[in-house]
Amino acid sequence: MRELSQEELRSCCASTEWVSAVAAGRPYRDAGELVAAGQAAIAGLSWEGVEEALAAHPRIGERPAGDGREAAWSRREQSGTAGADPAILDAIAQGNLAYERRFGHVYLICATGRRAEEMLDILLARLANDEETERKIVRDELSKIVTLRLEKLWEGR
Repeated sequence: MRELSQEELRSCCASTEWVSAVAAGRPYRDAGELVAAGQAAIAGLSWEGVEEALAAHPRIGERPAGDGREAAWSRREQSGTAGADPAILDAIAQGNLAYERRFGHVYLICATGRRAEEMLDILLARLANDEETERKIVRDELSKIVTLRLEKLWEGR
């Protein structure tokens, strides 16, 4: 059984609403139980809660600053952009701005294991989505990221 702190949970998802929901289920017997609670909390988040979580995510292609757990995880998650062709990184930066103008929040993708070119292709394709479709995709991507982070948190990585 583990009694994870709210600070530890916040490193997985910056939504106050999400942290409260997951913290309410403590202690957790195993990683599977924790992940299930985290996924249920993402599914139940208000859109404002999702936006709060998004605000803590760096743009794809930008190196997250800081020494904290969340910044370190973001750097590893975005390792597919390290050493990418400058033209691809510039196109991602331009795409990020177009995405933010269109949808009003950062472009979120579970970047783990993805190359910069792949993330750019997905970004460009998602620009054609309507708001409802994009919100569903964002929530799904957030759930993937949170799941990976909860597993790392449980394992102490």
